[in-house]
Amino acid sequence: MTQLQFNHQLHDYSGSLQSFALNFTKDVEDANDLVQDTMLKAVTYYSKFKEGTNLKGWLFTIMRNTFINNYRRMVKTNTLITQSEDISSANLHYSATRNEVESKFVMGDIHKALATLQPEYYVPFIKYFEGFKYHEIADELNIPIGTVKTRIHVARGILKKYLKTYAKDLATAEA
Repeated sequence: MTQLQFNHQLHDYSGSLQSFALNFTKDVEDANDLVQDTMLKAVTYYSKFKEGTNLKGWLFTIMRNTFINNYRRMVKTNTLITQSEDISSANLHYSATRNEVESKFVMGDIHKALATLQPEYYVPFIKYFEGFKYHEIADELNIPIGTVKTRIHVARGILKKYLKTYAKDLATAEA
């Protein structure tokens, strides 16, 4: 199947994908975004589609996985953000004493630390940090899952070593 034929068939399934997306999101705009993400992934990974495979099933699987991954990222983000009613007076005092300039220095140091990573460590680490699963990273980079885990572990070690000053500062602040 050529890329053009694939794109035409993909377009033919857009209505079905829209209905399926609405079952997940219960919102038209979110469903449109999910369909768009699914179509983009399908076109991007066209080369991984095997002739004779059920295209509709393949698209629905991509959509389901995309929805689940986005949901997990959202839950992870929401758990990292402290809600205003959950902030204690000790946390308020600590946050009030920190300023923007200090945050800029910290972010600058984090970016420098990331820049020290070689690409084979940087790419898997960033993908994992963005919420991708080990097997997704392995598939995308065409490397074994064990190699992905090792590279992420090595990257964490390098970053810990580079940013150890902040770990000491955080421990002191919490005490």
